[in-house]
Formats: sequence, C-alpha cells, structure tokens
Amino acid sequence: MRQATIELTGVERHLPADDFIVTKTDTRGVITYVNEVFITISGYSQAELLGKPHNLVRHPDMPMAVFKLLWDTIDAKREIFAYVVNLAKNGDHYWVFAHVTPTFNRSGHVIGYHSNRRAPHPAATAAVVPLYQQMRRAELACATPREGMAASGAILQEFLDEQGMTYDELIWTVTP
Repeated sequence: MRQATIELTGVERHLPADDFIVTKTDTRGVITYVNEVFITISGYSQAELLGKPHNLVRHPDMPMAVFKLLWDTIDAKREIFAYVVNLAKNGDHYWVFAHVTPTFNRSGHVIGYHSNRRAPHPAATAAVVPLYQQMRRAELACATPREGMAASGAILQEFLDEQGMTYDELIWTVTP
C-alpha cells in the first residue's frame, strides 16, 4: 500500500521505446528486485521500493478486476500480458505493456514472479482506456471493494464474450 495519498498530477510520463522495466517479487507481491529503468520512471529510490508491495505504484484508475485476473493467471502458473497504468511517486502516471510470469524452483513450485514491462503502443492504450474506465466506474459505484471487483469483472467478461475472445486475445488484438 502507498504510505500516503498521492495527489494526481495528470502528467503522463513515457517509457523510452528501447527501455524495459524489470521487477521481481515474492509470492505475495513484495518487491525483491528493481532495475534502474523502474527506479527512474517511478520516481522512487531502490530503498523505497525493495520490500514494499508492488501495488505501491498502482494507479487509482486501474481496474481492480484486471489485477484479479493477473493474480488468478499467475497463481495458476501461467504468464499474462496486460496493459497497466501506474502511478509515479510525484503523482504522474505512465502506461506499460506488462508481461508477468511465475518463477519456479527446481521442484516446480512458484517462488516468486518476474515482470518485464515496455512502452505500449499509443493505439493499444487508447483501445483499452474506455473499457478500463467503464470497469473502474462500476467498481466505484459499489458499496464494497469485493462487490466492485465482481461488477468490474462482469463488465470485462461481458465485453470479452461480445467480442468472442479471451483477455489474452483482446490484448494481442489491440497491440499493433
């Protein structure tokens, strides 16, 4: 969780096309490794990031249901790709195209997670923003976070059903 409420600036930071954010977490999502690119774009120092939950950079406009899908997928020992808007320490935001994978030990047990994130294509973020906004509005209209996540997840599933695709297919459909 964030230590204090961060005031949103409305300013978008852009990850350079040749840069990759790399982070590793334990199985609870606590950060165990960050690269310099993540430090730079997030505005946090390495000391402020290590040992903290990765949701430290969760932007309030990001639907909880997308993170539930992400966790359900990696908990099932599968990789996931997702478009995510993150929050920098100063209140700026930045979009990433995230690839999250479980990390296994020699016995095949998940011991953590590895994520690479790169700059998304602007057309891809433009395609997911209306869906994410609709999902987030549904979450906020509910009395509890649990009800909100269920409502948001239902909107996502209905959208996917109407399109006749899975979330993975949606992500690759909007990715130029």
